[in-house]
Amino acid sequence: MIRVLIADDQAMVRQGFGALLAAQPDLLVVGDAADGQEAVAAARRLDPDVVLMDVRMPVLDGLAATRQLLGDRRDSDRPRVLILTTFDLDDYVYDALRAGASGFLLKDAPAADLVHAVRVVAAGDALLAPAVTRRLIAEFAARPGRDRPRPTSLAGLTPRETEVLRLVARGRSNGEIAEELVVAEQTVKTHVGRILSKLDLRDRAQAVVVAYESGLVTAGDHL
Repeated sequence: MIRVLIADDQAMVRQGFGALLAAQPDLLVVGDAADGQEAVAAARRLDPDVVLMDVRMPVLDGLAATRQLLGDRRDSDRPRVLILTTFDLDDYVYDALRAGASGFLLKDAPAADLVHAVRVVAAGDALLAPAVTRRLIAEFAARPGRDRPRPTSLAGLTPRETEVLRLVARGRSNGEIAEELVVAEQTVKTHVGRILSKLDLRDRAQAVVVAYESGLVTAGDHL
């Protein structure tokens, strides 16, 4: 069973998401929280696999809660955080990535997308919808350019792995990358796995942050 905690300041959202997830045979809603502080406390107490985290909440917002939750526990003990967002929160999306969130879900997404997102994140994969990622890239383009040294670990990537990392950071799915590079999708998955291992990253979301913060991908790159 995948244990889920729902954090949102709107009771109707919590109840609606809770009812939907509880109806799935492999999902168990272990609790909910009305603000970030409650979410952190509940996560520590209930040990969920996935936390659905709203951004705008009283007392402690979702970003601060994510940083607390993911910053004070060992990797093996950390839940996966799935951020609830809207298109007008690009800055929050970037900050959530840096805080260690594993994915993003649009609040107006279909019910099936919510169920799928929880399963994907629980499995250890990152959920970066192309629409969200490309909006994030557009936000990067509006920022002044900076000279950023690349982590030495990037030098350990092969040319093909570097190419795959660039495409991941531009919001491409494994299938889209496979089509662009004319290789099998399983080959792309293998490359992504090696990239994460070499860069000591938890998931695809962190890879996007590294690609941009290192300057490997820049605002002027083609989307």
